Amino acid sequence: MREKLRDSGRLRHMLHAMENICRFMSDKTLDDFEVDSLLYYAVIKNLEIIGEAAYMLTPEFKETHQSTPWNQIIGMRHFLVHGYYQIDSHEGWNTIKNDLRPLRIQLLQYLEELD
Repeated sequence: MREKLRDSGRLRHMLHAMENICRFMSDKTLDDFEVDSLLYYAVIKNLEIIGEAAYMLTPEFKETHQSTPWNQIIGMRHFLVHGYYQIDSHEGWNTIKNDLRPLRIQLLQYLEELD
């Protein structure tokens, strides 16, 4: 059940998964990401968590925060889970390097609004 009171918890789940990814990827290269299967799957799992938590946000929350690409985040989760055999490591790398930081900033702002 999606409840407004749980939106802040979902945002915190997303931020925690991002922190995990940043910690795992600290000082890592694309080659490290592609070669180290433990690293690769740990990061992919945390990307899935980000997408699942986004999916579980209330529709009202997503409607009032449309500057965040919720459908893309949720769509990536679906692809990672259901299209696991087609994952392009370069796309994952690009998401990690280019998309997580701006998303983190937005999520922190949203948490401030909710608190």
